[in-house]
Amino acid sequence: MFTVAALYHFTRFDNIAAVQGPLLALCKERGITGTLLLASEGINGTIAGSRSGIDAVLTHVRALPGCDDLEWKESTAATPPFHRMKVRLKREIVTMGQPDVDPVARVGNYVDAADWNNLISAPDVAVIDTRNDYEVAIGTFEGAVDPNTKSFGEFPAWWEENKHRFHNKRIAMFCTGGIRCEKSTNYLMGQGVEDVYHLKGGILKYLEEVPQEDSKWDGECFVFDARVSVGHGLEEGPHILCHACRRPLLPEDRDHPAFEQGVACHQCVDETTDADKGRFRERQKQMILAKQRGTHHIGGI
Repeated sequence: MFTVAALYHFTRFDNIAAVQGPLLALCKERGITGTLLLASEGINGTIAGSRSGIDAVLTHVRALPGCDDLEWKESTAATPPFHRMKVRLKREIVTMGQPDVDPVARVGNYVDAADWNNLISAPDVAVIDTRNDYEVAIGTFEGAVDPNTKSFGEFPAWWEENKHRFHNKRIAMFCTGGIRCEKSTNYLMGQGVEDVYHLKGGILKYLEEVPQEDSKWDGECFVFDARVSVGHGLEEGPHILCHACRRPLLPEDRDHPAFEQGVACHQCVDETTDADKGRFRERQKQMILAKQRGTHHIGGI
């Protein structure tokens, strides 16, 4: 069984390149796989490996400047959810494209998972899902507003166009692990919205702590690893991934006439050219050959 740790923390890193090398070396030494993003605003990512290996990496991260109060969410996976380790340097650890947004300065009011149901049931509260459209499609909270964004960077424009809908409402926002809400709540507060709340620890913490019989969550939660989705108790969900468009599919979607493993699904078949599909077929062929050799192709997760 593999331990999976999803983490993020906003802090000031003066030299992210100096952080990258030792962190990557430790992860490789301890057999950890996954992706960690480093930017001057902090760290974000998901890693997997042995219990002792994960503990070693978390200890290392907590020793970084400003990271002593790091929080993370844990789950398990029966098979390796990642095939390699990456520590990447980025301009933002979650891309919103708003240079004035600063979660270190202030964020909205945190709401624990145990208190979330009461908040979102209040008649003066509007609940907004800050995730991308393909994530929302497989699960969200009852009554939540879907901005139908394809990337988080579209959220500010969506808010500007739709803010009139939420006059005299308290705003409650949520995302997978909490990181997007750190920025979206700061953004709304910068726009003059003061009654802003967000789910502490995100959907993952809610699914971990709130019993299914008491839940207001409907569906599965998309995760960015080989498990594709998780449900209550963070049990692995039924979804698979289209390796052409990276959108989640249910197993029965394989029976759709448009589905071709690694090449297209019913959601993306009309979005790519014949040349694209030819490249995808060659990539799929190489992935199959790599699997037969007992290795992992670079196109894998």
